[in-house]
Amino acid sequence: MHLSSFFSIALVSGLALAVPTAEENNLNAARRDARGLSKRTFYTHMLNTTCVLAPETPREDYVANPPIRVDITENQPGVLFTVDIGVLNTETCQPLTNVLVELWSSNAVGQYGTTFLRGATTTAPNGIAEFKTIFPGYTSDGANHLNIVVHSSSSESSSVIHSGRLFFTDPWTDIIGMYMNYAQNSNRRVKNANDPTFAAANKNGYNSIIDVESIGDDWADPEGIIGYITVGVNA
Repeated sequence: MHLSSFFSIALVSGLALAVPTAEENNLNAARRDARGLSKRTFYTHMLNTTCVLAPETPREDYVANPPIRVDITENQPGVLFTVDIGVLNTETCQPLTNVLVELWSSNAVGQYGTTFLRGATTTAPNGIAEFKTIFPGYTSDGANHLNIVVHSSSSESSSVIHSGRLFFTDPWTDIIGMYMNYAQNSNRRVKNANDPTFAAANKNGYNSIIDVESIGDDWADPEGIIGYITVGVNA
């Protein structure tokens, strides 16, 4: 769905829709499992194969050795978000398969936990690591983002070849931030243009903004939203 349609839905609804509850998240996860969606990535191939190295950025609230899992929601309420991260080897300009990717973020009100919204999974044969999470709430430390670490192999003990942050456009954070528990976020909002880390993550031709669209006709439906980004690493 285009961004213009996204705004239309938000305005017509009067911001009255509630984000899914923890019980609804569990039900939706069970539905996805029954339909086999957890066994493959949403996208069958990388949407962007531009061979550009993703800049390194500092790790925020990192916890080593997260659980190996695709669904990292752990009952956190919020807008369901399926994110596909394509890992590209910039040495060969080919997808990097069977390497471990860690992902973690804050919850809807901008708070990090020790276990929730954290996990790791390996890239599929198409080079994509897929996670089921929620759209994050912003923290006071920078623009709204997800955090990732990429390892050199499928083992958590293997060396780290990339640490980075994946960002969103400000309008996505603006609109989702007006809904239910997201609106309870009391952190100071930092927009992309005012975040030095965002600038550092978007240099030398790399774009660290996740391409986000809805799944289905309504972004707040049980299927939630889908995001994609390619991360270039030196492997």
